[in-house]
Amino acid sequence: MKELLPLFPRPSHYLGNEINAVHKDPHKVAVHLALAFPDLYDVGMSYLGQKILYEIANQRDDVWAERVFAPTQEVAAILKEHQTPLASLESDTPLGELDAIAFSITHELCYTNILYMLDLAGIPLWSRDRGDGDPLIIAGGGCTLNAEPVAPFCDVMVLGDGEETLMDLMDVIRSGKRNQLSREAMLREMASIAGVYIPAFFQDEGPGKPLRPLYPDLPMPERRSVADINTIDFPVKQILPYGKPVHDRLTVEIARGCTRGCRFCHAGMVYRPVRERSLDELKRIIDQGLEQTGYEEISFLSLSTGDFSAFQKLFMQTFAQCRSQQVSISLPSLRAGSVNESLLTRMAEIRHTGMTVAPEAGTQRLRDVINKGITQEEILEHSRMVFAHGWQSIKLYFMIGLPTETREDLDGILDLCLKVRDTAGKKAKRMQITAAISPFVPKPFTPFQWEPQITVQEIEERLQYLREIFKPYGFLHLKWHHSHMSFLEGIFSRGDRKLAQVIARAFHKGALFSSWSDHLCLDLWLEAMDECGCDPEAYIGGRDLEAALPWDHINAGVSKRFLRTERARALGEKSSPDCRYNPCRHCGVCGMDGQASILTQTESPLQPILNNADRDQHHEEPCEDVPNPDQEKLIHKACHYRVWYRKMGLSIYLSQLELQRIFERALRRAGLATTFSAGFHPMPLMSFGMALPVGVGSQAEWVNIYFREELSEEDILTRMDGQLPQGMRVLAAQPLSMGKKQPQAVAEEYSICFQGTEEHQARAMQAWQDFISRDTFLIDRTNKRGRVVQVDLRSFVRSSSMEGERVKVVFDWAQGYTNPLNLLMAVCPHLSPMHFTMVKERQIM
Repeated sequence: MKELLPLFPRPSHYLGNEINAVHKDPHKVAVHLALAFPDLYDVGMSYLGQKILYEIANQRDDVWAERVFAPTQEVAAILKEHQTPLASLESDTPLGELDAIAFSITHELCYTNILYMLDLAGIPLWSRDRGDGDPLIIAGGGCTLNAEPVAPFCDVMVLGDGEETLMDLMDVIRSGKRNQLSREAMLREMASIAGVYIPAFFQDEGPGKPLRPLYPDLPMPERRSVADINTIDFPVKQILPYGKPVHDRLTVEIARGCTRGCRFCHAGMVYRPVRERSLDELKRIIDQGLEQTGYEEISFLSLSTGDFSAFQKLFMQTFAQCRSQQVSISLPSLRAGSVNESLLTRMAEIRHTGMTVAPEAGTQRLRDVINKGITQEEILEHSRMVFAHGWQSIKLYFMIGLPTETREDLDGILDLCLKVRDTAGKKAKRMQITAAISPFVPKPFTPFQWEPQITVQEIEERLQYLREIFKPYGFLHLKWHHSHMSFLEGIFSRGDRKLAQVIARAFHKGALFSSWSDHLCLDLWLEAMDECGCDPEAYIGGRDLEAALPWDHINAGVSKRFLRTERARALGEKSSPDCRYNPCRHCGVCGMDGQASILTQTESPLQPILNNADRDQHHEEPCEDVPNPDQEKLIHKACHYRVWYRKMGLSIYLSQLELQRIFERALRRAGLATTFSAGFHPMPLMSFGMALPVGVGSQAEWVNIYFREELSEEDILTRMDGQLPQGMRVLAAQPLSMGKKQPQAVAEEYSICFQGTEEHQARAMQAWQDFISRDTFLIDRTNKRGRVVQVDLRSFVRSSSMEGERVKVVFDWAQGYTNPLNLLMAVCPHLSPMHFTMVKERQIM
């Protein structure tokens, strides 16, 4: 696959040579697998679950876990044209040659992307069609507790936390290969592992009937939980992605699980109990994570970050450290009432970009129905504090279509937005209030799993009503989730195995990347459902409380009795307090108050693990002052160097924008204190030479860097050694004057090597010779003002010589600069990017 990199758009996403990527000898490992994410690199590289499994798997000498993401459709077309299978990133191994492919399924709209990746790899889509020579297809992630619509495509499903389960699966694969076990025999062994579900071992008995196990000794598949997340390794050497992924920062999971008990929330029900990381462990993770990555931003991750019992202490100890290192802290949506005044004061010193709050419903009655656990008074007090501390915008998240919703609840959305704005007082006119609307989707293993979902038409009607009542208020902004996405999500979140045929048909019709609004086409899905005899309205309709559900054969830990009780309390508009600080609700997960957990395969008893018995934010204690870093020191220029480096191998496909971020983080990891610019967003003072075209190598690139401490050339070379991606290396450090204006190349020498067949080479050489023999070579080019002008490309060539199939050329930039790659392609328009290499050999000052 890597031989096609010259043809790929954004080729850096397919390199696999990022900093902290793991490379092993495939002949020295017993199990070789790919951790697959069924979406683009930009999205997948933000997903923490894959990072955790990558770290844990690769700690073992006998296992090599690589990565693979869904390629763009342009790249897929190139792969098919050249009959090249989809391969892993690190070693470029075709996926079909691996032992296993483990997909992370984070949402329902990625289902066809799984088939897309299997198809590109040449692997049979249906589990029943795979043989002993095919890799095992494993699926994990939040959806697998009801992923029956994709069950027939998967050999193995991992339920719940995957750290321990995946390693148990690797042990079975290792021993199975050693003992030459059949695929069926390995699956039988895997079925006995806690947290493993083998879909093929359960028979679909038809609509309205539970799945039947094929073997009498088959244990009921149940969710597996890590009892104490402090005991598992968290990735501190996180891979540094190329480009700009959705979340480009050091993500630190501070806790797992939530017991707020929001009745619509799947994750809040199935990831119980709450298990917090200790403050000491979090400090170690943050220290080592910043040291190993060089990130300039960190974020705290959990289902409810503001409910972390030691949130104030965690924030303050991190705040002090990050402030001294010019590292920012990103905070997620914080529940109203989860931060006190003194903590908000400190937060205001690092962040004024916007604040998000999730009331979910516009009226207190409906917030009690869904058990949101916050009052209007808490929301308004939170917004008052936020505005008082300098924030100028708030985004409020709401859902429509919730059980028992009335027109008054929709009116309440507008009413709450207006009241939030009023808390700004005299500053209200400058405040921006955004209401973000998402349709409610019933989820399995929640008290609302039996409730109907409103139709697309009803969604559109309610959105139109909200648009009308918001219209008179120009200072309020309304945003909404695509109704078609919510409709499809609702069908597949509570779907059965019959929908597998729909997914297969939709895939063959071209329904891909359906979670991207510009790719979503509902008509393709409706056609597929119609052809398969599936009624979409039936899937989003209400369910009988006594009828079998498609996920009844799986034990998620929460009992049906608890879910029915919570549903009844919802209809009675009664709230249920958070059990981590209040009496146990007897959900079935924990062994609290003498209760027996219904998770029978869990070795350690599951109980909440908290840092404090109560949240420290509840105690209004002044936060310690953290001195501002000395601005004079940060902007101090002690020395100025031109750092020369080589850029060859796979790194030729890195763009100039990507290089900026690569060097910034490399300098942080190297402990080299760069000078920062002044202002609200300080940036390292560094400047690059003329941008090297993507796909062109160089033996002589440079970047000018100001440092705020005295350094020698040896200091820079020693500390930067090994800090750049494979193919890049620092060659020299040349002292410069302290002035901003420094010498630039007036000419550069390149070598061009033509490849391919003899005919390809001869044709390219002849075209180049014809070009050199001419006095002028005029082309039309559109300038920055949009006007077409003529440019003489021949004037940019100072000299040229032939050495076999290689051309040595000196480009002259005295009168201006032109892209050398574009020049070559204009001279040889028939030339494929795969049929030549181009390398900058030296710069002439």
